[in-house]
Amino acid sequence: MAHADTATATERDTPGIEQCEHQVRRILQSATFRNATTLQQLFQFLATKTIAGAPEALKEYTIGVEALGRKPDFDPKIDPIVRVQSHRLRLKLKEYYDLEGSHDPILIQIPRGHYLPTFEVVTVSKPDLDRASASDTAGMPGVAHSEHKADSVIGEFTVSAGHFNKIVSRGAAIGLAVIVLLAAGYWLGSRDVHTTASAEGTLLSPHTDSGNLPDPVRKFWATFLGNDSEPVIAYTDAIFLLDDSNDLFRFRQGASDGRGSLVDSHLAKQFASNPALVAMAGQLYYENGYTGTGELESVGMLAGLLGRMGVNPTIKSSRDITPDDLKQHNVILLGSPFQNVAVAQLLPTGDFIFKNPDARHEQWRAQIVNANPQANELSAYGTERDPTTHVLKTDYSLMTISPGVISGRYIANLGGLDTKGTEGATMFATSRQGIDELTRVLARDGEKAAAGGPPVFQALVHVRLAKGYQVLGSDLTAVHRLRSSGSTGSGNPIAAATSR
Repeated sequence: MAHADTATATERDTPGIEQCEHQVRRILQSATFRNATTLQQLFQFLATKTIAGAPEALKEYTIGVEALGRKPDFDPKIDPIVRVQSHRLRLKLKEYYDLEGSHDPILIQIPRGHYLPTFEVVTVSKPDLDRASASDTAGMPGVAHSEHKADSVIGEFTVSAGHFNKIVSRGAAIGLAVIVLLAAGYWLGSRDVHTTASAEGTLLSPHTDSGNLPDPVRKFWATFLGNDSEPVIAYTDAIFLLDDSNDLFRFRQGASDGRGSLVDSHLAKQFASNPALVAMAGQLYYENGYTGTGELESVGMLAGLLGRMGVNPTIKSSRDITPDDLKQHNVILLGSPFQNVAVAQLLPTGDFIFKNPDARHEQWRAQIVNANPQANELSAYGTERDPTTHVLKTDYSLMTISPGVISGRYIANLGGLDTKGTEGATMFATSRQGIDELTRVLARDGEKAAAGGPPVFQALVHVRLAKGYQVLGSDLTAVHRLRSSGSTGSGNPIAAATSR
């Protein structure tokens, strides 16, 4: 890859301060970095300290606390967040210079094993960054095993959520998502899945930006989208009952009114998860302004992917989906039927079914039941916890592609037992490694799509977690065909990818 030659660059290797600052701003404002807010913060912190001549500030503890928002008791020996994000930053810089920055006059690198960026005037070509970025997580706990699953997703839209609560206010969450996605203009401009499209929204042939090699991620989603340049992404907004102390009570069923309206006390006792507690709560109000952090991350990943394809998705609450949405557009539903009412209403029943043995005690007790288990498959899959600390370590999720309500339209569902399972399913569905694995299994067993459309199926995805909220990676467990007849057990097994 060649960089632009300049008259001033040929005689010196180290650029001036203004040149360095300008290059940093150029990278931060690029489409490559547009959706990666955590990587933006880390890169700006490291670059600023380096330019200011304060390398002593680039210690792992300082970076974790000041750049990545860790608490003062942060211990780098236990929490590898700085090493993980630094590795992803190296990958992100490589991607930038491979694409947008291929003719930039200044090359910024972060050498493996160091946090101090280097600034170099480039006269002909940049050094190959592959070896540094590919090997700098050797020995890093929880990273090497999941690297091939996580790099193409977590690297682009970071999933470090230590400063988020498990549930984020929808107003704050969607506000944050909009800030992230709108941050430099065209709010759907970037993600690391090398996709392109025409300005009119007609999807182009599925090739990478840099050549004619097939890009399975773009090919898969282009087939799903067809001629739809404005698909709908629908996030969860489960209904809660809010009291005057701002405490929340889950409201699982029954009629509801607008957000903030008063709740009839008899209705609250009848349908709330904990009627006895609700009876002592006083006046209650309807509240549906919350969504999960996994759904928030998923919106970012999908919006970035579709943006690189030249597609302009509509992002809305699942409760706001209209008949026109279903007739005119393809729809991507996020979350399980426990949290997303549209999933329960719109998807046909297949072999894999979300079930909760206790409707009033949902948290981490639900399962994905396999109505037609094959060799090496279990009859049920559930969230797994550490036997000593009880911290979540594994979740399961479903990636489902089903026919829509009219011919030529389709519905996708990416939903986990937990909000982080949803994030893991989206990571799988937007990564080259995940789609490669899925496509291989579908092709191996002769699953063919309908003419002009995608194959319809359910894919069971295994999601690995750290600290209960950090998604390390996701991989395929099994795939079953999905029949549109709607009867339980109507699907046919395609393959069990692995045994768990």
